[in-house]
Formats: sequence, structure tokens, C-alpha cells
Amino acid sequence: MKRARTGPLGPARGDDDRVVDQSLRPQRFDEYVGQERVKENLQLMVQAAKSRGDALDHLLFHGPPGLGKTSLAHLVAREMDVNIRSTSGPVIERAGDLAAILTSLEPHDVLFIDEMHRLNRLIEEVLYPAMEDFKLDLVIGHGPGASMSKIPLVPFTLIAATTRAGLLSAPLRNRFGSDFRLDFYSHAELETILARSARILSVPLERDGGEEIAQRARGTPRIANRFLRRVRDFAEVRADGVIRRETARAALALLDVDEIGLEPMDRTLLTTILDKFDGGPVGIDTLAASIGEERDTLEDVYEPYLMQIGFLQRTPKGRVATSSARRHLGREPRKEPQGGLF
Repeated sequence: MKRARTGPLGPARGDDDRVVDQSLRPQRFDEYVGQERVKENLQLMVQAAKSRGDALDHLLFHGPPGLGKTSLAHLVAREMDVNIRSTSGPVIERAGDLAAILTSLEPHDVLFIDEMHRLNRLIEEVLYPAMEDFKLDLVIGHGPGASMSKIPLVPFTLIAATTRAGLLSAPLRNRFGSDFRLDFYSHAELETILARSARILSVPLERDGGEEIAQRARGTPRIANRFLRRVRDFAEVRADGVIRRETARAALALLDVDEIGLEPMDRTLLTTILDKFDGGPVGIDTLAASIGEERDTLEDVYEPYLMQIGFLQRTPKGRVATSSARRHLGREPRKEPQGGLF
């Protein structure tokens, strides 16, 4: 197998947690838990491409953050026995940046672009012929003396990941051979992931401790692994080093994570709608300004889980906190206008 390259294609990842995250990534498809339909399709496509000696079709992964899009990209490259080059949409600022990356690829290599929805539209148009015909059409020079240069490329596979598939243009989406949506994980799947991560980290994890962490991990493996590391710290300092249910509860309570995984910002978002805007509806920009958070962060990080558990609704007029959110936060039921209209 070729050694995966590293280089200045993305932001530096010196944070210890990010290094640990990389060590916890599955190395084979049979180690990847969850997303069974996506995994089955990818295994089939990889096997077919390898048997033909072709590059894999371009792939698009979309869904909320932390569900394994990057891990799947690395798994595909590993199963195809090719290099993977990783970057993100905002990093590619000029067409020359994209050209430098594409011309350095070897046959059948994988180029992984995270945050694809943030790719500059002008650079996106340069990418079209590269994806379809494996060539680059670049304009050399300026003004009357400018000329078009066609640069041939080796066959490669573009794997793109995004949390905002709706922001991708139709021409770009249509150039992917397959696109897959990743969904939130079940508690049982998260428990399996936590058990594997605990073995890798040499953390003594009791079954009931794993159940407690999984219950609060918002259906997201990245959050589950982050909680595991924080509970491990708590267990080593304030307990006997073994993660049991009570230890996990105490550690997560210290982190201000409640029994269904709501964190302070989740509760701030919901209580702001309930207390300042009478339960909604309230526009997303008004809500973002009220709690001092970016609109994109609310839409990408917090809202998907709150909608999944039925605490938040998106309506044409704005966001509405549901009766389930009221009960969870101990608020009185909303009084409906006469006639039962809402």
C-alpha cells in the first residue's frame, strides 16, 4: 500500500485531541461501525473499480459534522490502495492552488475536499473539466494577450464532504458519481464505537459506563469519543480509573451535559426562543444575534440534533421550540390563542 502523503494542504493539527481522533479512526471497512447502507455501497464500488483497474467514481458525503465523512474518505483510499490528499474548500483560494494539487496526483489517487460548500465558485468552475475529462482549462495571462492552456490530468477520485449539501450548486452535485447522506448513530452503535476506542486508549470501560456516555453523545461518534476522553480524565483523578455509570454521570454533569446530551449552548438556544420570543417563531438571524453565535454554527452544529429529538422546528416564519423542549426545560405549557390557533 502506498503511504498517505501529508503536507501543507490543510490547517495544522497539533491539538492533542485531534491526534487522538486520528488514532481512533477505523482502518478497515469491517471496523467502521454504522452507516451500513453507505458502507455496503462503497465496498461494492471499490471492489468493482479495483477489478477493472479504474479510478473510483467521484463521491459526495454529506450530513451533520462528526458522523465519519473524513473517516470514510480515508477508508476508501486505503481500500483502493492509493494516496489521499486532503484539503478544504476555504484553503483553495486561487485556481493555481487547485492546479498544483491536481497535477501532483498519481493515477487513481484520492483528493479529499472537506467543507466543499465553501469552495469559491470561480474555482468550482475550474474543477468541472477536471472531474469530467481529467483536464484543466486555465487562462494564462491577462487582457488581449491571454491564452487558454489545457493541462492533462491522471484519472483521480474526488471525495467531497459537506454539512450543507443544499449550498452546493446543481452543476457540481451532478458531477459526482454517487452521493451519500450520513445519519445519526443509534445508542447501540455508539456503545460499540466506545468499546473499540476504550481498547485503543487502554481505558477500563464498564458496559454501563459506555451506555451512559452513548446516551448523551447526540448520536455522533466524534462527540462520544470526546466524552470518553473527558470521562477518562475524571475517572483517573477523582475515581479509581474505571469508567462506570456513576463515574460517567458525575464527569458529564461536571461538563454541564444533561441526560440526553444537551450542552449549555443547546439550552441557551432553546431558552432564548422560549423566554425572549414566547416560543417562536423567530428568524435565525435574530436568534443568532440574541445569543451571540454565528448563524452557520447554529444551523450546522446545534439545530440538527435538536430537530432530530423533536425540540426544535424550522418553519417558514422561523424557529419554534416544541412542547417537548418546554417539558424538558421545566417551562409551563404554551397557552394557545382562543380557537386553538397557533
